[in-house]
Amino acid sequence: MPEKKIFNRLAKRLESMRDEMIELQMKLCAIPAIAPASGGEGEVKKAEFLENYLRQSGFTELQLIKAPDVEAPSGYRPNILAFYRGHDSSRTIWVMTHLDVVPPGELAQWRGDPFKAWVEKGRIYGRGVEDNQQDMVASIFAVKALIAEGLKPSYDVGLALVADEETGSQKGIEYVLNNTEVFRPYDLIIVPDAGNSHGTMIEVAEKSILWLKIRTLGKQAHGSTPEKGINSFKAASFLITELQKLYRIFNKKDRLFSPPISTFEPTKKEANVPNINTIPGEDVFYMDCRILPLYSVEQVLKNAAKIATGIEKKFRVKVELGLVQKAPAAPPTSPRAAVVQALKKAVREVYHKEARAMGIGGGTVAALFRRAGFEAACWSRLDETAHMPNEYCIIDNMVGDAKVFAHIFLQE
Repeated sequence: MPEKKIFNRLAKRLESMRDEMIELQMKLCAIPAIAPASGGEGEVKKAEFLENYLRQSGFTELQLIKAPDVEAPSGYRPNILAFYRGHDSSRTIWVMTHLDVVPPGELAQWRGDPFKAWVEKGRIYGRGVEDNQQDMVASIFAVKALIAEGLKPSYDVGLALVADEETGSQKGIEYVLNNTEVFRPYDLIIVPDAGNSHGTMIEVAEKSILWLKIRTLGKQAHGSTPEKGINSFKAASFLITELQKLYRIFNKKDRLFSPPISTFEPTKKEANVPNINTIPGEDVFYMDCRILPLYSVEQVLKNAAKIATGIEKKFRVKVELGLVQKAPAAPPTSPRAAVVQALKKAVREVYHKEARAMGIGGGTVAALFRRAGFEAACWSRLDETAHMPNEYCIIDNMVGDAKVFAHIFLQE
């Protein structure tokens, strides 16, 4: 644990930097870093700005890792690694944030220009200000506060500012993991890409994800003569109901997760026939399944196929199960891992709350670290406005998260 007096100095310094943190948020927001797959140019301009900013802030050791991307005007996607060396280089304390943001969506739903951030009632509004600039700025200023106070962290600090998180991470942290050896087994890896409004959730595990496209094929006919056709929509509707049996088949609970069960939900529905008086011969719907790690994705697929076979026989249709996404759960980070314990201590000191290790149903980029054999934890204090119109960052959260990171940097 860092000395109380030293940490209080750092916390006071960070409070004095509040306006600088807001200013950096405004400047970052003004540089749209949207992936080419989403209609943007990528993150190069934002990365160039940040490289210059980091050098001016006292980071003397920077690496730029370029992931080739023919879709980007520059031909690559940038990944920045910034280091601030500590007393002991046997491990690095990493904070990984992402450069890219999602498109603003429907502009009419915004109360201002999404790329001209504005401050209102203790919040910064703009695209990307919470996802993921809140903790990018917080991590940068945690180091800036150390530099300003003339303090060295206990271990080396590494900030990873990566590309492509919003569209799969292949040009981002996945590329960095596959093409460098900067991460080591004893490193502490914090990914501030999940959290809750109290700062009490430390995400250490994720469910498997299975997205299914289910196509039911019957025979089209006139609505007045249903006996001459085979109603694919009717069969699909019964199939949706039958697939709810998956809840009973895979009914075990794991209290680490919220919710503590596997979920199997029908979601998207494609249009079939355009008119009322036609029996549809084809129907398509989708399922979003979030599966506890104690079950395999293959088990779920096998049972879903068995249920579909029963519907085929009953309604004389053909059912096709197509995979949209299949992502088996990564090995969990132990709740006793050093990174989890460090976060608990810092949250207790800064926010005066007890954080606990939890699993989630969504997927985070931390899974890439876990699959590569590294213990990573997701943590942030968020209002969870990511991807929404009028996305905002609570300024107190940004400053508070910087204090949490600074506390961890000083822990022995």
